[in-house]
Amino acid sequence: MDRPGVRQAEALMKRFGLSPTDLLGMRFAINVALGTAIVWVVLRALQAGNPIWAIASMIAASEPQPQEARRMFTARLVNVAVGSVAGVLFLFAAGPHDWILPLALAATVLVSSYVVRVKTMWRQAPITAAIVIASAVTSQSAAIGVTYGLQRVAEVVFGCLVGLIVSLVMSRVWLIPVR
Repeated sequence: MDRPGVRQAEALMKRFGLSPTDLLGMRFAINVALGTAIVWVVLRALQAGNPIWAIASMIAASEPQPQEARRMFTARLVNVAVGSVAGVLFLFAAGPHDWILPLALAATVLVSSYVVRVKTMWRQAPITAAIVIASAVTSQSAAIGVTYGLQRVAEVVFGCLVGLIVSLVMSRVWLIPVR
């Protein structure tokens, strides 16, 4: 069944030499714009500080193709969990000392690479561990660092969730055949 305007849109695209898949970049741009607006407004309303972590994560999780958006979201979430757990464990085991940061990040990479094995977004695990540990080291308090670090992690997860939802909604609103 034809949707209203589909034939006209196809004719216009044909006239300009565009295929439906050429519009993926346009849909991605709209996904990013919508996601940024949502993240910005929600985090500002919650007075959550600087929303840059959430926006960066939303962009990383946004995809014009819904199956890729789901895969990116899952991979990012798994690796954020690995990094969070590693960061907290290292802090409680050794305390907020400068020397634990490189050891914890190396260990997190090994766990992410050889135990968890979710290669997509695998760099997220050591990045997350760095956020948690560096927050504690700079404040010289494991409790303050973990609180601040996990707040950043929550912003990352929120951004990823917004990116996924916007991607899924846009894929239903604006159908683009994928080859």
